[in-house]
Amino acid sequence: MPKLGMEPIRRDALVAATIHEIGTKGSLDVTVGQIARRAGVSPALAHHYFGTKEAIFLSAMRHIMSIYAGEVRAALAGAETPRARVEAIVRASFAPSNFRREVIASWLMFYLSAQTVPEAARLLAVYKGRLASNLRHSLRPLLGPHATEAAEGIAAMIDGLYIRQGLAPGAQDAGNAANLVLDYIGRLVEARP
Repeated sequence: MPKLGMEPIRRDALVAATIHEIGTKGSLDVTVGQIARRAGVSPALAHHYFGTKEAIFLSAMRHIMSIYAGEVRAALAGAETPRARVEAIVRASFAPSNFRREVIASWLMFYLSAQTVPEAARLLAVYKGRLASNLRHSLRPLLGPHATEAAEGIAAMIDGLYIRQGLAPGAQDAGNAANLVLDYIGRLVEARP
């Protein structure tokens, strides 16, 4: 007989195990058995809760995106000016909870997965849309009609720095990554006609 109330705990454990295993392997070449073992449950139970490895991975990405969204909301809550809002979004993108090796590896695998898995592509489109919208809203008072173009460039820099850091050996440098993006934003604002 199943223990009542254990499903959310086990689901969370499987999501955390998925992120850890992807980070350890650096690929989606992990089995449900490996994920289940790390989570302390049977592979059958993992399949029961999620159905497929793809579904477990998508749940892991939803979890990662939820943490990221929380970081952005918290950072924006204290930002009083448009420039502070842009900086808050950038800094949240490189916050410690979002910029760990296993999270970066999961994002890299997610970008690849989105090329062939429709649900992953939809989820990636949601992330891209929210990031672009937040940036555009904050940049409009600073850059006027150039806000949309600038938002695309900044979003590309954030994603690109994630990829570079994910492929770099050793520890990630979140502060340097955020400063590169903020320097780019400063140059855009200064160059505004």
